[in-house]
Amino acid sequence: MSGHSKWAKVKHFKGAIDAKRARIFAKLSREIAIAAKLGGGEPDMNPRLRMVLLKCRSANMPSDNVERAIKKGTGGGELAAYEDLTYEVFGPHGVAVLVECSTDSRNRTAAEIRRLLSEHGGTLATAGGVTRLFQRKGQIIVASDAANEERLLEIVLEAGAEDLKAEAEGCEILTEPGQFEAVHRAIEAQGIKCESAEVTFVPTLTVPVSGAAEAEVTRLLDALEDHDDVKEVHSNAAFSGEES
Repeated sequence: MSGHSKWAKVKHFKGAIDAKRARIFAKLSREIAIAAKLGGGEPDMNPRLRMVLLKCRSANMPSDNVERAIKKGTGGGELAAYEDLTYEVFGPHGVAVLVECSTDSRNRTAAEIRRLLSEHGGTLATAGGVTRLFQRKGQIIVASDAANEERLLEIVLEAGAEDLKAEAEGCEILTEPGQFEAVHRAIEAQGIKCESAEVTFVPTLTVPVSGAAEAEVTRLLDALEDHDDVKEVHSNAAFSGEES
């Protein structure tokens, strides 16, 4: 999601799957098809496809849906020409937001994103104004009941991880993007289940948000996430109850 907390993000995604399963599966199918068109249908040879398939696994997306989407991308169906765009946004109460999109019409998407921002108190930032507040990192989440912390630390450091942060709910492993796959494969090779695993944007500075402000920020983030062209929404909002 949206807020900076990794645990909130995992719970939000799993909850959204139940509430918006058809829309989420449609977005994932399109991401698979785009990735397969650009890099081929073999996950081992296509890093972008591998990343999408990790997301599909977290969403429990049926394998038939995945196979159809790969086939569509590799020539088994028509696929429009898509391009990736990232919008830098300042939301209500100084919250910074990065919006990643895939679109077959840059002008349409730009107009619709601007409309959503206007309706929910957001503004487009100048280039670099928001990206400087985030770092691109590999992020792997392992629940506390899935692995022994000391053993997990040993595994990930040996594989090249940058850091492991332990909390009551489990562990967050951070890597440089280039080390993400090696660390993730090392964890899975030990039979340890990951709650989520992705290369994402991690905020370097968070903005505490609570009460009425939390509701305003959430409305903007939810509206952006629901847009058909939006792949991911990242923000540095630290909602009440989350650590800053």
